Amino acid sequence: FSDGMDPERARIEADLSGQLDGDVHCDDAFLHMYCNDASIHEVVPIGVVRPMHVGDVQATINYARKNQLSIHPRGAGSNVIGGCLGEGLIMDFSYSMRRVLSVGRDTVTVQPGVVLADLNRALFSHGRFFGPDPQTRSVTTIGGVLSQNLSGSHWLKYGEPRDNLVSLQAVLSSGEIVNLDSASNVAGLNTQLDQTAKGLTRSVGNLIDNRSDLIDKHRPQVQQNQAGYNLFDLKQGNRIDLTRLLVGSEGTLAAITQATLQTQPIPRFRGVALLFFDRLELAATAAIEIPKMGVTACDLMDRRLLSLARESDNQLHQVIPDQAEAMILAEYQSNDNVSLQEKLEHLATRIQRKKKLAFDVQIATDKAKREFYWRMTRRVVPTLYTLKGSRRALPFIEDIAIDPPKLPELLSAVHQIMNKHEATASIFCHAPQGIVQIRPFLDLVGRNDQQKLIKIADAVFDKVIELNGTISGNFGDGLSRTWALRKQYQKLYPVFREVKNIFDPSNLFNPGKIVDTPPKSLLGQVRKVLPKDAVQAKEKSAAGLIKTPLPIIEPQLTWTVDGMALAARNCNGCARCRTNAPQERMCPIFRNSPREESSPRAKANLMRAVATGRLPVGDLAKDEMKSINDLCVNCHQCRVECPAGVDIPKLMVEAKAQYFAINGLKLSDWLLVRLDLLYEFAGRMPRLTNMMIRNRVFRWVLDRLFGIAEGRKLPSFSRRTFLRWASRQRLDKKDSNKQGGRKKVAFFVDAFVNWNDPELGQAFVKILQHNGIDVIVPTDQEVSGMSMISDGAIPKAKKLAERNIEKFAELVRQGYTIVTTESSAALALSHEYKNLVDDPDSTLLANNTIDACSFLWEMHQTGGLELDFRPVNANIGYHTPCHQRALGRGKPAVSLMKLIPSLQVELIEKGCSGMAGTFGLKRKNYRKSLKTGFGLIDAVRSPTIIAGTTECSTCKMQMEQGTSKPTIHPIKIIALAYGLMPELEDLFERRSEELVIS
Repeated sequence: FSDGMDPERARIEADLSGQLDGDVHCDDAFLHMYCNDASIHEVVPIGVVRPMHVGDVQATINYARKNQLSIHPRGAGSNVIGGCLGEGLIMDFSYSMRRVLSVGRDTVTVQPGVVLADLNRALFSHGRFFGPDPQTRSVTTIGGVLSQNLSGSHWLKYGEPRDNLVSLQAVLSSGEIVNLDSASNVAGLNTQLDQTAKGLTRSVGNLIDNRSDLIDKHRPQVQQNQAGYNLFDLKQGNRIDLTRLLVGSEGTLAAITQATLQTQPIPRFRGVALLFFDRLELAATAAIEIPKMGVTACDLMDRRLLSLARESDNQLHQVIPDQAEAMILAEYQSNDNVSLQEKLEHLATRIQRKKKLAFDVQIATDKAKREFYWRMTRRVVPTLYTLKGSRRALPFIEDIAIDPPKLPELLSAVHQIMNKHEATASIFCHAPQGIVQIRPFLDLVGRNDQQKLIKIADAVFDKVIELNGTISGNFGDGLSRTWALRKQYQKLYPVFREVKNIFDPSNLFNPGKIVDTPPKSLLGQVRKVLPKDAVQAKEKSAAGLIKTPLPIIEPQLTWTVDGMALAARNCNGCARCRTNAPQERMCPIFRNSPREESSPRAKANLMRAVATGRLPVGDLAKDEMKSINDLCVNCHQCRVECPAGVDIPKLMVEAKAQYFAINGLKLSDWLLVRLDLLYEFAGRMPRLTNMMIRNRVFRWVLDRLFGIAEGRKLPSFSRRTFLRWASRQRLDKKDSNKQGGRKKVAFFVDAFVNWNDPELGQAFVKILQHNGIDVIVPTDQEVSGMSMISDGAIPKAKKLAERNIEKFAELVRQGYTIVTTESSAALALSHEYKNLVDDPDSTLLANNTIDACSFLWEMHQTGGLELDFRPVNANIGYHTPCHQRALGRGKPAVSLMKLIPSLQVELIEKGCSGMAGTFGLKRKNYRKSLKTGFGLIDAVRSPTIIAGTTECSTCKMQMEQGTSKPTIHPIKIIALAYGLMPELEDLFERRSEELVIS
């Protein structure tokens, strides 16, 4: 950080900060957040620049040139080749330069930081979209798409990005802005080009003329080639299109700052067919045949990927036959549904019955099912990182390409190479392009596997070149393949140097990619993934070989440093956590502020750096690191949706706990973390507390002293707590006279139910009793401690957990199921307590804890739930809390409420509520919270909804923040339908009357 920053980095940060409107960061934390992408590589830069506009780009380039620093353009950092990594200045376009500038009839002009999926969502209302669709399009920026010329599955229909580019703006190493379009020509006759553009065009044209024989001789016989610079189709007659050279140049020639793209009409009808094969060879043969039948996409997956797909989703387990050794997904597009169905059926008949290649075919034409199948192919590769053990599916030969008819020969050769080196691999193919993505399972820590990696790469590349293919069909070269370009191009390679010299004579842009001087090996800059480096450094220090001992972390949670490093290592950098897709919940904080430090990936990188000794352990105790760690609100959505299942919440709780262990709690955090004391104090005098909550002066004091937002609506305190009511009802006593064999529930009561909404607890008890279930409510139970866990106050949280575990584990042994109405409490007991207490009883408690709605729904599924519901004439809006999603039980509340006659349940799918526990209560987060939850608040305001409903108490606060409508727990609505809560009848009738009047 700044107090211990290297003097050179401090100077660079100070110099550039005074010249730019954008951000400049040279502290250790930022550098380690940007030292990785989705490749096997790691390079720590000297600084990170986030330009605000093209003027910032020019200023940065000029400064870098004068100070002999390199520039490394970066978008989402989702590439698998190490293409955006470097020791110089990272230029992150994804933060500020991400606007759609204009939309034309069939074109769109954008900045490089626009995410491709976001662009297509913006174009949807125009009935258009950008055709190329790389697998990572939900996070990849347009700058990344263009720099690597990423196409994707629909290449057959829409071609490559360079085929869909109208013009672009770029900044050269001289700092000059150059505008290029497809009208460029050797003679420089086009008056639209400035002198710089004409000079570049003339120089490249002369080079191609002088080296034409060499260029023709080394052209690979493939459908797509992304190895080296594209010199093969720049010149058409007298015309030279320099955009076709810059697109795919991996940021080594210039920095793209704007692009005008050709758009396509959205197809009316699309349908897919899944074809299953019992041998990979048969699938490869079919992959040659299918593209001839007019399909718009054709992707092949091997059995390892299919096995992972089955394991990741129960629906896919039913879709994919166990005996399938390979699968092809083929797509058709059509103007009418009838012809679409005919095409799909013809494909199935030809491949399965006539050719007898596939043993099973499944067809989908409806949107939901089609998109479900497509998601399988796009997300399954990152799930390779969920595999246990130290071996990982490594991307370094994942982009080879050959002429499609040679696919069977290549796959056979790859199989032999893997056997020879005693390795296994996953295989994915874009069959029409002949692109084969092979990821061998290797352990980068082991020296033997590192050597094996080189040998496999050499053998595979040799075979590809023998077949006149290319070592890179789509992704580019980066750090992963630049070292092997000489192998493919031989005498043509020096021509690439000449191209580089024409555009970038000072070697400013992304050095070490495509043109490498001097050549580096594949293993030169590989990720540090285990704490062995730290341990070895400590041993050397003890032996006197190094002077400075490396501090070792003392974990606060129930794991070792190795376990921390392994959890962080499981993040492969795919950037899926940077998505803004509306159908996902991934990281509400990143959605609100799309910057790298907000992303879960950044947290994994930082914790891995600490665990491996790349960052000092002491940094975890610094406020600067805490400000980044606090961007995780423990919502668990990244853990749920991450394809690799990385437990970022646990890593962040550990990081916060390390800070807490040294610094304790700040006054502004204390009140919200110690909810147990707050509720105990405020609940003893509820009338005074409620009066103070509504007093402006008191709320001002709370805001200034404790940081609780003055504008946040706070819940009232009840005059009688639920636990006091339960004690009077003798629910804390076991009734020995009750019949054996009945279901038994121990009710875990969290703070909100006890102090703010005891009627909810009473309603749940009455529902259980109505269904003949024995209920016990231990009155000496503690709160769940979720707020303490989320803020890293682990010692106190651990004490609460130990008391609750001791109390409830014994009840579990007596046959009780632990049930709670609060989803956060359910997550604390079933997930978080195992991270706090290393005891078999914590696992026992976790395995026998369930939320109230899931418990009742499981009763219904086994025929044990009473269905004597009365009609409830109402339309309510349901919001799924993040912690309910994290429990992995679906939407049991919705399923239950749909059993109630006349009740209409409208799903409000607007993402996170923005409260995130106590996050939305804090003044510093209040506006962010409202911005995140605005969609939900606005949906509750809908005149067709008379009330909201959700299981989460803090989500309830947000839903009631911007409206006078109540938000009611689903349990209360079920109690109303049972006739157990008549006081709600008046509320629903009154709200219904107001709806009619309005």
